[in-house]
Amino acid sequence: MRRPRIALTLMALTLLVGACAEPTVDNAGSPNPTHVQPPLPAGATEIPGRAEAPPPPPEPNCGDPTASLRPLPASDRAHPTPTVDAIRARGRLIVGLDTGRNLLSFLNPTTGAIEGFDVDIAREISRDLFGDPDRIELRIVMTENREEALEESMVDVVVNTMTITCERREQVEFSTEYLQANQRILTEIGSPIRGLADLEDKRVCVVPGTTSMTRLQQLAPSADILSVPMWSDCLVVLQQRQVDAISTDDAILAGLTSQDPYLEIVGASMGVEPYGVGIKKENEDLVRFVNGTLERIRRDGTWAQIHSRWLPMLGPPTPPPAVYRD
Repeated sequence: MRRPRIALTLMALTLLVGACAEPTVDNAGSPNPTHVQPPLPAGATEIPGRAEAPPPPPEPNCGDPTASLRPLPASDRAHPTPTVDAIRARGRLIVGLDTGRNLLSFLNPTTGAIEGFDVDIAREISRDLFGDPDRIELRIVMTENREEALEESMVDVVVNTMTITCERREQVEFSTEYLQANQRILTEIGSPIRGLADLEDKRVCVVPGTTSMTRLQQLAPSADILSVPMWSDCLVVLQQRQVDAISTDDAILAGLTSQDPYLEIVGASMGVEPYGVGIKKENEDLVRFVNGTLERIRRDGTWAQIHSRWLPMLGPPTPPPAVYRD
């Protein structure tokens, strides 16, 4: 008997794919019982494992990548704020995110609203800009297009589990850190995969353009990678046993486990992922404004309330401290 699923849409997909899929056969001709063949999600790419880790990509040295610009005091009138003024004149804040991150930014099927931890962070920025948390326009931005969306001014900010790195800082600016995540592994309860060492020769799902993929290729080079457009796609292929595991930030994995009680997060941290609000590099006044909002919600308890609402499974609601470079 097939196991029950929480999401009816995923259950329907399970029945459809399970009815037509056949076990894969590896290069040696022996059946591989751990996952089944396509159909795979649109945009999926298979990346074979290799015997050795690829050379690490060159990482620019920017000191502490989480160090950002100090917010201006409310009484400061000497510094011009052209970006903030333009957003206020427009009457809404344009926020880039996607709807494939349950608990972070997802479409609530009951209310029809996009909700989650990242959405609430964006709403607090809007609250400080307009006195109204609902003056936001949400635009869907895929993971690999976040930097481009900022550089081309398609959005004002990206609040989308965007890890702060020195490499990304060459293209865009970041707020101070607003959430610290850890890369871990998601698999089925009862799976022999218990940690990083068990990913050898396994098939792992990730999303392109993420630090998760780069780190996975470095730490588990023999693992085969299935790259799909969204983390919700990873959930489907894991449920269909087309992959053995998913590896990314625990904040994202927590959203996936909340949709399927037969999955669990395993293993120690593979690396720290500090999230920041992405902002166009030239818009320093907006960076300082956003950092002012983050300072406020750290101090007045709003951050803790948001964390307790969406991510209590990640531990005590303690916001990461701000680090400034000026």
